[in-house]
Amino acid sequence: MKSQAAKKVFIALSGGVDSSVAATLLKKRGFNVRGIHMKMWFDPDIPCISREDRLDAARVAAHLGIPFETWDFTKEYKKEVVDYMVREYAEGRTPNPDVMCNRHIKFGLFLKKALERGADFIATGHYIRIKNQESRIKMLKAKDLNKDQSYFLWTLTQDQLQHCLFPIGDYTKPQVRALARKFGLPTAKKKDSQGVCFIGEFDMKEFLKKRIPEARGLVVTTGGKMVGEHKGLSLYTIGERHGLGIGGGIPYYVAVKDFKTNTLIVGEGPDDEKLFQKELIAKNVNWISGKEPKLPLKCEARIRYRQPLQTTRITKYELGIRKKTKSKSIIRNSSFLIQFSGPQRAVTPGQSVVFYQGDEMLGGGIIA
Repeated sequence: MKSQAAKKVFIALSGGVDSSVAATLLKKRGFNVRGIHMKMWFDPDIPCISREDRLDAARVAAHLGIPFETWDFTKEYKKEVVDYMVREYAEGRTPNPDVMCNRHIKFGLFLKKALERGADFIATGHYIRIKNQESRIKMLKAKDLNKDQSYFLWTLTQDQLQHCLFPIGDYTKPQVRALARKFGLPTAKKKDSQGVCFIGEFDMKEFLKKRIPEARGLVVTTGGKMVGEHKGLSLYTIGERHGLGIGGGIPYYVAVKDFKTNTLIVGEGPDDEKLFQKELIAKNVNWISGKEPKLPLKCEARIRYRQPLQTTRITKYELGIRKKTKSKSIIRNSSFLIQFSGPQRAVTPGQSVVFYQGDEMLGGGIIA
């Protein structure tokens, strides 16, 4: 069995303070650490900070005295994250690119290549904890609930988790900042990045306008009154207020995107009943344990990042094509019915619904 010093950890160094502290903690624990910066696709029309981030990552590696490399995932990121995002918006859904980045890039390509290069583990600066228990790995919320990132990691599997380390999951953000100063890291005072994974902050509507043909249509209230014109249903998100371009003093919120009639249906005020629903269907569900739990399952769930957890009941929902055989009909493509104890505002197709029991994140799926 390898000693800890002989165990190789390839850490994703983004150039931010979180991954910098994570790398430092791993080195202090005695691991053989190698820093990897992932080069991603970026829109040439968007101000790009990737070069600065790479330089910061390299400075951290030099400060720690660990090897440093840059791996180019430009084509893969464009295909699996950017193209997926545009395709989903064009179909009327609102995707979560951070979930897809984690699934296909960080814990897909990065993990695969690291293992091929002889790594025992990969590590990231995610605020999340994992725990080995009863021959399986549990994923737990971070100590800092304000920074907990379990919502974005519901696609991970047991095979992936056995090769993952999350060094800062037991720390709060202020503690991480304090450690960065204590360790003298070059990124100690660097501000946190915002926006889409690796792309950063940008105007999503302007980004989409260049990639999805404009298709203007009517804006109608839930009561049937015409109140304006929209610039393309793909540009709007359920629950959204800003950007509708409707005057009159009444705040309107996107309630329904009717692609059959190319009509945007809006609620009058934030409490319009059409903005709320008590259940949803989740598809592409992944259970972190690798096994479907006994149903019906009572747990908690959230339908957007940082939403307070909601009491939930999960049952099987069979959705698909019936295939007749001599003995019976088989329904394929099973999904899950998620029923909430109270109405949920702005349930948005394409976003993630993620399940919890206490501190444990059980898994999640795509809102269909």
